[in-house]
Amino acid sequence: MKLHNTWFLLLPFSILLLLSLTGCWSSKEIENRALTAGIAMDKGKESALEKRLKKQGGSYRKKNLLTLTYQFINPQSAGMKSKEGDFQSKSYINISETGDSVHQMTRELSLRTNRTMFSPHLKVIVISADLARTYGLDQLLDQYLRDNEIRLSCLVLISNGRASETLTLKETEEVPAFRLLEIVNNLPKTTRILPPMPLAKLVGKMQSRASFLLQNVISVNAEGKFAGAAVIEGKTKKLRGFLNEMELEGLTWLTGEGKGGIVKSFDSKTGQPIIYEIKSMKSKIIPHVWKNNISFDVKIESEGRLSENWAASGAASENKSLKMKEKTFEKEVSRLIKQVLKKIQGNYSTDVAGFGNQLRIHHPKVWEKVKKDWDKRFSKVPIKYSVKLTITDYGE
Repeated sequence: MKLHNTWFLLLPFSILLLLSLTGCWSSKEIENRALTAGIAMDKGKESALEKRLKKQGGSYRKKNLLTLTYQFINPQSAGMKSKEGDFQSKSYINISETGDSVHQMTRELSLRTNRTMFSPHLKVIVISADLARTYGLDQLLDQYLRDNEIRLSCLVLISNGRASETLTLKETEEVPAFRLLEIVNNLPKTTRILPPMPLAKLVGKMQSRASFLLQNVISVNAEGKFAGAAVIEGKTKKLRGFLNEMELEGLTWLTGEGKGGIVKSFDSKTGQPIIYEIKSMKSKIIPHVWKNNISFDVKIESEGRLSENWAASGAASENKSLKMKEKTFEKEVSRLIKQVLKKIQGNYSTDVAGFGNQLRIHHPKVWEKVKKDWDKRFSKVPIKYSVKLTITDYGE
């Protein structure tokens, strides 16, 4: 009898409990959220729309130091096609705001959209060269690093041009921020793409006060391309200059961080193009200390295949012919290395290849003495390098 009464009392309570679990009380429709895919940061320049809004009283106290362009995914266009098969509208929406505080500008956008901003899925932040020369990255990214909503997996890029232009595409069905993220996946195919630099990794770089590189992206007529790298000075955390695509190739060989790619040269006899496809590469930086003198040896090795040979005049597998081609490719890699060393030592005086890190590992006491002015010291340090390429496959 007691058991029957207990069950009778618990039944209404159980029903109420089940009813409370039928939905998510805090859920919000995705159409009501402004999902942030990318952010571009440029030097302050009010848009025509901002100027018109300002004339009608839509402004607040600020300095026009920087312009933020937020790229939101457009849920209204996702997968929606017209009868003709064309996409009805772009899959993204770009909104710009100019001011002097990243956080304030972000909040200001709340006055211009009926959707709540949601940024945990932010993929890329692109910073213009003009802005990166004026302010340190620690200043520009401070708010994003403090924001609990921003994930540290977000990639940081530099644009030698207007950063907002890298977040536009002719194609309506693609989101530009997603395309930039996906280009990084081609790292195993070329020596002209840097390993990705997410916010989490960038924090360590800035705290170490060592100089480093960021991938440069350019855009012309709504077509983007990765083109070389930006040199960030460790002390100031500002943009020092750029490495072009060839110089970035040379740096990749110096560091041995390449996952794949090619080396193009020309046959010494015929002058015709020959191509070496990289299967593996490794680099060993060896520091030497004698009294107050510091120097480095770099040993670079690679294995690959002869993937294209316009100079073929007989069996490509002839040992003598392959050895000659190996020497030709080694000379080309040496040329690339010489070119980039001249740039980072002579022009920029910035160690972005990790020489200082190897000195720290092998000679920590010496490093403690020189680390304060290492970039300046690095510009005068002798560096010798040797390149050994081996053709293991010639495609026949």
